[in-house]
Amino acid sequence: MVSKLHAIGMTDAMITSSIITIIMCIIVIAISRNLSVKNPGTIQNMVELGLEKLHGFFENLMGKEMCRKYFPLVGTLFIFILICNYSGLLPFAGIAPGFQAPTSNINFPAGLAILVIILVQVIGIREHHGIGTYKRMIQPFVFMLPLMLMDELAKPISLTFRLYGNTFGDEQVVEVLRELCPVGLPVVMQLLVVLLALIQALVFSLLTAIYIGEAVEKETNLPIEQH
Repeated sequence: MVSKLHAIGMTDAMITSSIITIIMCIIVIAISRNLSVKNPGTIQNMVELGLEKLHGFFENLMGKEMCRKYFPLVGTLFIFILICNYSGLLPFAGIAPGFQAPTSNINFPAGLAILVIILVQVIGIREHHGIGTYKRMIQPFVFMLPLMLMDELAKPISLTFRLYGNTFGDEQVVEVLRELCPVGLPVVMQLLVVLLALIQALVFSLLTAIYIGEAVEKETNLPIEQH
């Protein structure tokens, strides 16, 4: 089966990310079909608590109204990237055919980064009812335009290499330590990687929220001093 997927151009990272997506969809459907307001189960309570904490974090950053609109996007990104990161901690990740942490393949973070930047542009245009979102690129002076364009082009590159570099580097460090000291030290590093994987997922979604905030920021009209 894996060889057939390879034959049509799917890499191990693509196969793993597809499986993760399918599993996430199945879990969400299963949980949502048994939701209860009066007598929530243990799993529902745990999920709701986690989502409330995550929502509160982004609400403090984005504001109540913007978080209400775009939390599904940034929250899903965080959960998806976190699971993809943690898939690399499972046995035989990167070794077994068809099994590789998606974020350890540069194409996956690059694809996510490009998708995020496209969505940010669409959100900005929608919130400003047109191309008014790009007024920020010529404020306070028109000659800021080249610098702002460079900044926009740098965003997907930054998102890509921040996520890929840290994930790939963590895997390489753990692998080297496993060869040098098979007992003890790799376990400590694995615990550190668990924390770093969480941080990287949070940073990616956090930057996405910041970029959305920049795109929807309304033009500020400063009062003109009267003489």
